[in-house]
Amino acid sequence: MTTLIRDPEPVELARLRERRRRLGLDRRDELWEGVLHMNPPPAYGHQELAQQLAVLLDAPARAAGLRAIVQEVGIGTAEDYRVPDCALLRPPVDGSTALHRTVALAIEIVSPDDETWAKLPFYAAHGVEELLIVDPQERQVHWLSLQGGEYLAIRRSALIELGADELAGRIEWL
Repeated sequence: MTTLIRDPEPVELARLRERRRRLGLDRRDELWEGVLHMNPPPAYGHQELAQQLAVLLDAPARAAGLRAIVQEVGIGTAEDYRVPDCALLRPPVDGSTALHRTVALAIEIVSPDDETWAKLPFYAAHGVEELLIVDPQERQVHWLSLQGGEYLAIRRSALIELGADELAGRIEWL
């Protein structure tokens, strides 16, 4: 469902945003060029998959000198940002902010009716080197590399010692 509410913001919407902030439900919300995208909390299967990815990606990331972030990590600015499910960052990582200019690898887990594939131009503009898109419905892993300003499918990461087929084979699909 898509809803557009024109400014000025109704007081009811301000109350909803404050309630979501207070309950921690806004941690996956995104701001797309000034348009707020309120994303629901992930279902159990999504969370289970994120946990598996955290475990599977941690050792290869550390071996490559990268740091894995499993919880929400923001990419962009306060006026325009996206929140992938996980990310691999290059040290040093600025621990004082939730928003990062870029990441080495952004990981998106596809949920029904989500906007994962619509985020690619944003990630490209922010220089995200690789994208890992995991689709539990298809039981498929898409590994993409930024080349010439667009993302192209690759079989193996240039960042870490892992490939799409190998990772898909290690996932315990629910």
